[in-house]
Amino acid sequence: MSDIEGVWRHCTNSAIRRAARQLGQLYDDVIAPSGLKGTQFSLLSQIALAGKAGTPLKPLAEGLVMDLSALGHTLKPLERDRLLELFPDENDRRVKRVRLTAPGIAKQAEALALWHDAQARFDNLFGAERSSEIRDLLDVVSSPDFAKAFRSKP
Repeated sequence: MSDIEGVWRHCTNSAIRRAARQLGQLYDDVIAPSGLKGTQFSLLSQIALAGKAGTPLKPLAEGLVMDLSALGHTLKPLERDRLLELFPDENDRRVKRVRLTAPGIAKQAEALALWHDAQARFDNLFGAERSSEIRDLLDVVSSPDFAKAFRSKP
């Protein structure tokens, strides 16, 4: 084993980043016929959960562990392609909300069918139970409580 392989095996950050890049590329390949990237599909799927009322941008960004500017950058091409729309909150016009348009709903559904194939491939190779366990573990790592605890010095 080379020195660099040893670093990857002992650095959780490097291991997760490498795995995320590879898995992202693999899922992107499967959902490519939809014209979406995996990140765009995930974003549309999160927005779809909010329905016609849409979702405020700030909690959406927080849930995706993104800052608002990164979220805005990711939303622009989807808004340009009329897959989603931004609009002011009816109770607080300073708050922006986002919802899927009819073409966005159709595009998310198209990509969802392809995503099911990617997810089935992962589950078949990794095992459905282990797949669920890894998602649970990664949910912990991506939680605000984990970040707060990590940042505090022991």
